[in-house]
Amino acid sequence: MSEVQQALDYVRGNGERYLNELKDFLAIPSISTLDENKADVQRAAEWVAAQLRSMNMDNVQIMPTARHPVVYGEWLGAGKSAPTVMIYGHYDVQPVDPFELWTSDPFGAVVRGDYLFARGSSDMKGQVMASLKAVEAIVRTTGLPVNIKWLVEGEEEIGSEHLGEFIKNNKEMLASDFCLNPDAGMMGADKPTITTGLRGLAYFELKVYGPDKDLHSGLFGGTIHNPAQAMIELIAGMHDKNGKITLPGFYDKVRKLSKKEREEFKRLPVSNKELIAMTGVPALWGEPQFIPSERVGARPTLEINGMISGFTGQGAKTVLPAWAMAKISCRLVPDQNPEEVFKQMKAYLKKNAPKTIKWELTNLHNAGAAIVESDSAGVKALAKALKSVWGRQPYFKREGGSIGSVVLLQKYVGADSLLTGFGLPDDNVHSPNERLHLPTWYKGIEAFTHFFYNFK
Repeated sequence: MSEVQQALDYVRGNGERYLNELKDFLAIPSISTLDENKADVQRAAEWVAAQLRSMNMDNVQIMPTARHPVVYGEWLGAGKSAPTVMIYGHYDVQPVDPFELWTSDPFGAVVRGDYLFARGSSDMKGQVMASLKAVEAIVRTTGLPVNIKWLVEGEEEIGSEHLGEFIKNNKEMLASDFCLNPDAGMMGADKPTITTGLRGLAYFELKVYGPDKDLHSGLFGGTIHNPAQAMIELIAGMHDKNGKITLPGFYDKVRKLSKKEREEFKRLPVSNKELIAMTGVPALWGEPQFIPSERVGARPTLEINGMISGFTGQGAKTVLPAWAMAKISCRLVPDQNPEEVFKQMKAYLKKNAPKTIKWELTNLHNAGAAIVESDSAGVKALAKALKSVWGRQPYFKREGGSIGSVVLLQKYVGADSLLTGFGLPDDNVHSPNERLHLPTWYKGIEAFTHFFYNFK
């Protein structure tokens, strides 16, 4: 019997125990954003550390940060000639609001049909458990063919606020060839997926000021430039009629898609009709020379996330507001720099803002884009593992969102992340009735088991 088959038999023989242990993990309400759950977050970290110790991992530590701790562990017994794989995860979860929309206790995991319902089941305690149990199966049977390091944080759901400092301060300890990160998910239960790119983020707050107080719109309208109108006109001018962003120099460093990359985007099984049905819009929008999957994964964007000005209460109040505010985010692609985009936004405002108003732009948050070459050794090993279980070549995609750990590990450790996972688009992540598709989860444990043997 082959080594991989021994480990797979172990996985299949322990499936019920794996599920029960996942339920125990999910019972801990490790909501990282709420102060009243701080002790629960600590308890979840201790639970993960106990799992690592039970698998004979070495140097297992619960390492403090300024808020929630990071769990670290390692096993380096494969020797210097074997690759070192970091496994990333997070044990914190989102709040459960609105509670009344849950059909069962958010922290009392229950199986209904093929699904396990609980907060964190998909994002991402279920994914952490898939990693843990694949490694356990190998440790208990043939022994690991690679070196392993674990990095499991407790602040991902609040923006990994202190992870950058932690990685920077511990970069020698965290040194790895690459990082397996199962926080990205699949396009469907029959569509194994590897995410090879993430967009970055530049997030701004724009304030436009007019008079020094709200004015009577009947007495001053037509004489004083309304800040809300001025802001709306400025925002409207940030795109042309084809959806292209008009900030000066915005596209100068946007990396062009290769022919191979465009072919991969065309292969993705997402149609315009499905996107319209998924979102409820009457029609799609965007740069016409790019298909929707390219616009989402490989093109930069500028979005208005919120606006406020003047009177917004019930009924009528005829005011000319003193100020207006908008939240603006730019999703960025490889080679774009968030600080440069901030300068481009300021240059646009200096050029286009009328002299009748004053404006103020604040840079609230920056994150760089990340990309992994699809022909790297790690990606090849992961693709082979997914194909072994699903019987088909995985889809390669770029994700429109951001994962803080990916850029931080590239920056400080020099380790690319292999982004995959076994959550599905309809798992209700961050919403009531979050769920995990158990048949896909069990396949995921087997895929990770294959993955580690693919380096022998």
